[in-house]
Amino acid sequence: MIILSILLLIAGFVALIKGADLFVDGSAGLAKNFRVPELIIGLTIVALGTSAPELAVSTSAALQGSNEIALSNVIGSNIFNLLVVLGGCAVFHPVPVDRGVMKRDFPVAIGSSLLVLLMTGGLPAVFRATDVNAAAGSAGRLLGALLLAGFVIYIVYLILDAKKHPQDSDESIAARPVWKCLLLIAVGLGLIVLGGQLVVNSAKDIARAAGMTETLIGLTIIAVGTSLPELVTSLVAAKKGETELAVGNAVGSCVFNMMFILGISTLLHPITVNVASIIDLLILLAVCVLTAVFATSDSRINRAEGIIMLLLYVADVVYAILR
Repeated sequence: MIILSILLLIAGFVALIKGADLFVDGSAGLAKNFRVPELIIGLTIVALGTSAPELAVSTSAALQGSNEIALSNVIGSNIFNLLVVLGGCAVFHPVPVDRGVMKRDFPVAIGSSLLVLLMTGGLPAVFRATDVNAAAGSAGRLLGALLLAGFVIYIVYLILDAKKHPQDSDESIAARPVWKCLLLIAVGLGLIVLGGQLVVNSAKDIARAAGMTETLIGLTIIAVGTSLPELVTSLVAAKKGETELAVGNAVGSCVFNMMFILGISTLLHPITVNVASIIDLLILLAVCVLTAVFATSDSRINRAEGIIMLLLYVADVVYAILR
């Protein structure tokens, strides 16, 4: 039975990644047909497409009442993006950090994580709880509304800032007939929804069969699986020496995950937060700050720092398992 669940989990990840790819291609092609500026396509449609796996899993989990998966997937994906995606890129090639990312994206990522930590009300429980799986607080609809409002402001600012600093046209966005774009979008969304359901249901079955908590499986297996698009994209770019986008991709995904995905998830269904997730939020905040410190040193993340980040991720996973 557990073998079937593992196969369904893998199939779910494949459906999520392929669905996100088709959705991005169809949406970008449709936007180009209607003469939507390419910078807006990149900042909205493409960014949403790379976050679609996390969105599908977290919203599916929230609607099913699997609160631990909904929250731990977002936290785990963000830790993975910062430590593994950026750290792995830095091992191949030092990663330069744009000043705009330091002044805009890092503060938003840290601020949104801090907002979630404070508004769940679970911090005091960390110091008195004897069971990490005990309830510590909740992420309600007010938090979801604040996160989504902040996300809209963030996107509007990105678009206005990008218009002030236009870049060369991206010819990689193919011109396709409208019917084909709509077909790609429909198939992509279908695969994303199907993949999200498969991942959540099979992950819950694996957790029960293996004696794992939903928090642990969401923090590790699901977080890694849904972050594969960011990892593959960034590592391929790093191997080619094109590392400028790695930081923006990783940190931008963290902002999308925390503000957009968690915002939608909590609006759909308030999330009960356990002690383990509060601890993981504290770890995420520490990782955000550490990554920002590394990034400010010589305005880049070097190879030694990348190795440290990878080792820290291994240590975090080991701690989560032992916990």
